[in-house]
Amino acid sequence: MDECDVRTSFQRDRDRILHSKSFRRLKDKTQVFLAPVGDHYRTRLTHTLEVSQIARTISKSLRLNEDLTEAIALGHDLGHTPFGHAGEEALDEIFSEGFRHNEQSLRVVDIIERNGEGLNLTFEVRNGILKHSKGREIIASQENKPEALEGLAVKIADIIAYVNHDIEDAIRAGIISPEDLPKEHISILGNSHGARIDTMVKDTINNSIDQPYIKMSNAVLNATEGLRVYLYDDVYPHDEIQSEIRKATKALKELFFYFVEHPEKVLRNLKRDIGNDSIERVICDFVSGMSDKMALNTYEDIFLPRPWSDQIV
Repeated sequence: MDECDVRTSFQRDRDRILHSKSFRRLKDKTQVFLAPVGDHYRTRLTHTLEVSQIARTISKSLRLNEDLTEAIALGHDLGHTPFGHAGEEALDEIFSEGFRHNEQSLRVVDIIERNGEGLNLTFEVRNGILKHSKGREIIASQENKPEALEGLAVKIADIIAYVNHDIEDAIRAGIISPEDLPKEHISILGNSHGARIDTMVKDTINNSIDQPYIKMSNAVLNATEGLRVYLYDDVYPHDEIQSEIRKATKALKELFFYFVEHPEKVLRNLKRDIGNDSIERVICDFVSGMSDKMALNTYEDIFLPRPWSDQIV
């Protein structure tokens, strides 16, 4: 790849991600609350920006490469589906090759963006994007570990960001109240959104200075894991969230199966050579790349009748 006269390779990677179509679509992709009406709920884009900010703070304090850290952070969720993890689980269930958003994020930057040319990113950024995801594994798990410390900074920043902002959004939605949060963990991490982030970030930095790893102290790690378990056990399964997720999952599955039956509706507008990809793979790329808004509008156009209007004047 050609070097730029004014930017490092990692700065160039960051800028290519920032200017990509997939990055712009994150603004209309769900974090937890589907197609929220309020202005202040997180989207996949605002989550990405919060991860980037936290990761850069950690990276700068540990004298790591901030440009590499930022590029990984901005690209880590490019492959996320509409409707958040519900969409990811739906496609994983029905797509024969399985679906994981971290692998799709790498596919986006390698194959899908720029009409099939990809973004031509460095190995370090690509590896950090691929290995950022943890799923339900415990935070301390060494599975899927990035090669570079900057990738680890993003991985832990991702956790810090979503544990805290998902709690704040759940409180805003009235799903939980601050008094519901597990007191044994709040007593360690802090009584407010900002205090908890401050505790987690500073603890990570202080525990990782001049070390070949990035991790929290045991006390803060256990408390953070406790809040994360609380989210999975008591917040995400809440009826008000799950009722909307069931609708979204049904819609996404029906779109997928519709386009598998009518692939010409996707292929006629495709601006890249599909190579050895199966039609099903191309359909999965198309559906997973939709924003919430596009998925809902497409579903309405295909499956819901349009009322006739009176043309007589």
